[in-house]
Amino acid sequence: MTTSTSSELQDLLASLISQEEQLQFPHFNKETAWQIGTALRALAVDKQAKVAIDITVGNQCLFYTALDGATLDNQEWVRRKSNVVQRFQRSSWYIKHYLEMKGKTIDQASFVDAKDYSPFGGSFPIRVINTGMIGTITVSGLPQHEDHQLIVDVLSQYLK
Repeated sequence: MTTSTSSELQDLLASLISQEEQLQFPHFNKETAWQIGTALRALAVDKQAKVAIDITVGNQCLFYTALDGATLDNQEWVRRKSNVVQRFQRSSWYIKHYLEMKGKTIDQASFVDAKDYSPFGGSFPIRVINTGMIGTITVSGLPQHEDHQLIVDVLSQYLK
């Protein structure tokens, strides 16, 4: 495994913030959740990915699916990655690299239990323009950078 330099991590963090700023919704409702969720599911099926997909707004799950091969463990990873985004209001992929740059684990940096908070790629904030973060979109089952990218690809297509 290669270790990133501080400059590379800063560039990546800036890029991830830019993604979050660009991938904001003009509005978001249950129909939007369904459309995003079914698009994520279709792309995951095309990739033969064994994933769980969750879209939650507030405390309400608006979309959930587990494809063949996904396990209860994936559901647990969804919960833990989503907790990271809910708490820090940044993608879990951002938080992973932010902590790497700081040289700390999530429990060292934030005094939270790693059993409930997993800073690994695959959960992304749902932001509404002029409103802020209202929920999370989470994927678990692929390598963490691919979980993140699956969400980014679908949101980029949907919001173009």
